[in-house]
Amino acid sequence: MSAAAEVMNVARRYVPKAAKSWPRALPGLKSRPNNDPILVDKAHFQPLGTWSTDKVNESRSTNPYMMTWVPGKARDNVPYMTHGEGVYLFDSTGKRYLDWTSQAVCANLGHDVPESVVEAAAYQMRELPFVYGGIGITEVRARINQLMAEILPGDLGAAVFPSSGAEANEAGIMMARRFTGKQKVISWYRSYHGATGAAGAATGDFRRWYGSDEVPGFVKAFNPFPLFFDHAGDNEAEQVDSALRMLEEQILNEGPENIASIMLESVVGAGGVLVMPAGYMQGIRALCDEYGILMHCDEVMVGFGRTGEMFGFQNYEGVVPDIVTAAKGISSAAIPLSMTACSQEIMDFFDDKPLGYGSTYQAHPVALACAYENIKFLLQHDIVGRVQHMAPLFEANMQRLAENHPSIKQYRSIGLFGCLDVKELRGSNPKLQHEAAHDAFMKYKKAYADNGLVGLHRYPHVHCAPPLSISEDEMLDGFDRLDRSLDVLDDALGYLDDSDAVPC
Repeated sequence: MSAAAEVMNVARRYVPKAAKSWPRALPGLKSRPNNDPILVDKAHFQPLGTWSTDKVNESRSTNPYMMTWVPGKARDNVPYMTHGEGVYLFDSTGKRYLDWTSQAVCANLGHDVPESVVEAAAYQMRELPFVYGGIGITEVRARINQLMAEILPGDLGAAVFPSSGAEANEAGIMMARRFTGKQKVISWYRSYHGATGAAGAATGDFRRWYGSDEVPGFVKAFNPFPLFFDHAGDNEAEQVDSALRMLEEQILNEGPENIASIMLESVVGAGGVLVMPAGYMQGIRALCDEYGILMHCDEVMVGFGRTGEMFGFQNYEGVVPDIVTAAKGISSAAIPLSMTACSQEIMDFFDDKPLGYGSTYQAHPVALACAYENIKFLLQHDIVGRVQHMAPLFEANMQRLAENHPSIKQYRSIGLFGCLDVKELRGSNPKLQHEAAHDAFMKYKKAYADNGLVGLHRYPHVHCAPPLSISEDEMLDGFDRLDRSLDVLDDALGYLDDSDAVPC
């Protein structure tokens, strides 16, 4: 062996036969105090309702909070509301506002909670404020489960009671995927289903863009109301046929064996109160049956009477979905609660397997007590019948405003739920989803508040959804206030001289 080879052999013997780690120091902690003495303002121990307006405004100025769908600084313009009475809210200056959208289309009985709801909540809080759903059942859980089975059509029954509409939709999506063994969910572009992971991905409007757009397994489709084209056909029936054929082709291209559910709002809410044309929902039900896909109706905004039926899908003859989600009206916003209901076949499927969805506060006894009494109130006072009675007057005023204001392109209305579509002077859409609201809408919003209205704004839509408890005189007053506010919008959009306007 040569000398060089011997040197290499010796060196090789001393090379460790292992993957040794390299020395590296971890970053050092930038220490910050985390155990300071707790100093609490003594004013916290004063009874609720005793802080002065100055104290409230000082506190909210020095302890900022976030907004949700608008920049945080918008909180500075939110009025400090002190109390409610019927369909009215009062701010700290004593100004009275008519709640024209039932807040977020949820305060369906206005701002006087029925005494039976207050008493039920107090009773449950005293007797047993909380039982985790996997550890025990309360009387009110049994009662509301039975009540829901009695008011839901077909063999639908309540499965779980989460805390929000988004959570109900999360449960519904998980339910569909677990039951079918498939993953894809088809939903509409013009839709909103919540801001949590799967619900946000099922959403079609701009709110999906804030972090839910990359969630896999969600497919978007066009419903019968695209913004910039019409489905082929010389009449509504032919256009419905075209829309259904378009959807069927999309189902076939995605693979029916991959699609768990078609998820849709029975009446599209935030997207403009879109009531499906005759035959369309029936067609979706038929497509779901043909291809082994579940039909999931999101009733979060319209459930419990808003449309003049207990549930929105009941406006479409012969249609019973496989999964129903609801919230808002289930408690008339007195307390957070939602519901996911399903068919008996789905319920039976999970008898020997877990749903795969859970929440600490699912079926919270106090929330169930409030909702139980709220639903009983709806039934005892025939709120659905009341909405049906008021609906013609409501629609007549929607039509009046659409005809009287050149800035309004068209309107839609069902029950006590309506929407006016705003158009530019040249007939175009004045605000696309990716665009900020321009100055004309800001002037209108100020006029809206100046005229004593409070509500949700989703430009270029003007939603009308007063509490279901509103009187005829209050409704007419509300439309008159909106009428004056739209005068400002007409002016701001340049309709004082509309000689150059293109009819639309």
